[in-house]
Amino acid sequence: MDKLVLYTEALIFASEQSVGIADIREVMQTLIEPAPDYEAILSAIHTIREKYSDGQFAIRLAELNGGYQFLTAREFYPVINQLQVQRSRKKLSQAALETLAIIAYRQPITKLEIEQIRGVNCDYSVQKLLDKELISISGKAETVGKPILYSTSSLFMDYFGINSMAELPEMKDISGEQNEIGEHAE
Repeated sequence: MDKLVLYTEALIFASEQSVGIADIREVMQTLIEPAPDYEAILSAIHTIREKYSDGQFAIRLAELNGGYQFLTAREFYPVINQLQVQRSRKKLSQAALETLAIIAYRQPITKLEIEQIRGVNCDYSVQKLLDKELISISGKAETVGKPILYSTSSLFMDYFGINSMAELPEMKDISGEQNEIGEHAE
């Protein structure tokens, strides 16, 4: 394969947006003597398109907005969608992380106990953690009204890359002067 084809493939692969022939030609002017013309670049693009159209690759060369870009082949959309679902599960707000930490260290715990520790309503955070399956309902407390008890799930350990709750840092390791807020009274 000649340099023009390899350089063109590299440019299209590395670009976040579609790359036009004019852009490719401008780059090639500094790399290849004599600079390739429009037809030579079009021929290189045709070679690349043929290479990726035979079904051996999960990507295809697509023409978009007057340029070229590599995209995932349609038959792999379900796989990519699953990755996006997993990645969206991993994003947690600061409030959700605080709520999750309280549940992890004090489980099983009621929502009222979480709210007393955080000092704010935590309905939304608890619901998001349930939706992301990082916590689960582990029963009901034996107190007035029988409130729901929450505990971490097995997905919690996968999310944080631990094998057991014993691997969580001890409270003495994460509490201290560097983690305190405000001024100390003398």
